[in-house]
Amino acid sequence: MNRIKQLREEIGMTQVRLSIELEVAQETISAYEHGKHYPSINSLIKMMDIFNAGIDYIMGFSDVRYPVKTLTDSEQVMINMFKTLSVQKQELALAYMQGLYDGQA
Repeated sequence: MNRIKQLREEIGMTQVRLSIELEVAQETISAYEHGKHYPSINSLIKMMDIFNAGIDYIMGFSDVRYPVKTLTDSEQVMINMFKTLSVQKQELALAYMQGLYDGQA
């Protein structure tokens, strides 16, 4: 089964509804699903949001649905530091972070 059709059916969306979301004709959606045409970049970007999946997954080039997001430098430093801690200190760090998170208002 075509991945676009699979994803569309997974969220209970009709071809007509998807065509409205992508601003294309319903026949275009059918052509995508039958492999007769490929979506434009703009349509693929919109499908990423609609289906919550990466372009490679939508197009069937990958079986990884969610692309790995690049970490910021600060996030990478924090992860690297966390990995060097003992298990006990990791638990303390997580508890501290949870306290910080819970204290947000």
